[in-house]
Amino acid sequence: MPYYKVDGEKKDGLQKYNVRVNYTDDNGKAKQLTRVAYGLEAAKDLERKLIDGVKDKTITTASKMTVQQLYDEFIADRKYKVREVTVEKHDINYTLHIKSLLSNICIDKLSVQELQTWKLSMENKGYRIKTKDHVYGTLRAMLNYAVKMEYIAKNPLEKVGNFVDVLDSKPDMVYYTADEFKKFIATAKQVAEERQAKYNDVSEWDFYVFFNIAFYTGLRKGEIHALKWSDIDGVYLSVKRSITQRLKGADRETPPKNKSSMRTLQMPLPLIKVLEEHKIRQEKLSQFTDSFRVCGGVRCLRDTSVQNKNILYAEKSGIKKIRIHDFRHSHVSVLANMGVNIQEIARRLGHARVEMTWNTYSHMYPREEEKAVEILNDIE
Repeated sequence: MPYYKVDGEKKDGLQKYNVRVNYTDDNGKAKQLTRVAYGLEAAKDLERKLIDGVKDKTITTASKMTVQQLYDEFIADRKYKVREVTVEKHDINYTLHIKSLLSNICIDKLSVQELQTWKLSMENKGYRIKTKDHVYGTLRAMLNYAVKMEYIAKNPLEKVGNFVDVLDSKPDMVYYTADEFKKFIATAKQVAEERQAKYNDVSEWDFYVFFNIAFYTGLRKGEIHALKWSDIDGVYLSVKRSITQRLKGADRETPPKNKSSMRTLQMPLPLIKVLEEHKIRQEKLSQFTDSFRVCGGVRCLRDTSVQNKNILYAEKSGIKKIRIHDFRHSHVSVLANMGVNIQEIARRLGHARVEMTWNTYSHMYPREEEKAVEILNDIE
């Protein structure tokens, strides 16, 4: 029997099988082709496909599989396991930074030296460490997939290692204090009022509302873009989806980043007031429905426009400029400095694990060493 049960290994309740087919190559040498399947029927079906593929030479064996062919198979597999935006990022990383040097090399001939040459080429291009890390992650995932599928015995990239930031330091986290945000949002409101008075145009209010939501809820940019009025229920705001904007093609509406990102948040009074006033403005539009985007109406705001307004409001306010994502940090800063429980902050941010929140924001919590010692001093 050319398929073998792998004891103790299952996936989604299905037994793992190694499917092996013996064949003779063009030079008369005995070869073996091995693949993995889950479930007996899938193993039998894979066996038939491998046998047919070897006969008509449509199956690529590990010794002949190129990096390009591996990538094509890897990305086809990823499409069913990760969000579309993740697949797009892999595609950008591979096309721009991996393909030109490695695509034609057979994966079983992919040496440590060739990978080191690729790594040095990335270093010489002067990319930021974050960019290099992302590209490295794509190549590592591809080769790990090859190991999982038993195309190669081990991942040669492990010997090369990841890129290293020579400064070995992370930039300081930038955010607005409550007072800084008040200046920022007051300017945004003034710009919206002036535009409405001068041009009878209420579109500037969408940006004012966007930044209020960002600061008071800590939502991700794509989550704010995706908000509809049907997601607002009294004092509660529900995060049900996200928007990914693309340079080519239409925007993609997807589920949030992970299961924990599906959440309902109680809103503070200042934000409730802002939303109530904004809904009155939008309800005056003839095409208004509860499916309107809270920020934008028929179509969500554009990322570039939001960033331009962000810079404008900061400059007019006379305060430092921060990124859109830093409004999320600002939200955490206000709560952490008031001692709000880390679990609640993780829930509000939609983090899958509290550890993620703590590793990112623990420095924002005030030191309580003196308080801890005072408590211990009283124990005699």
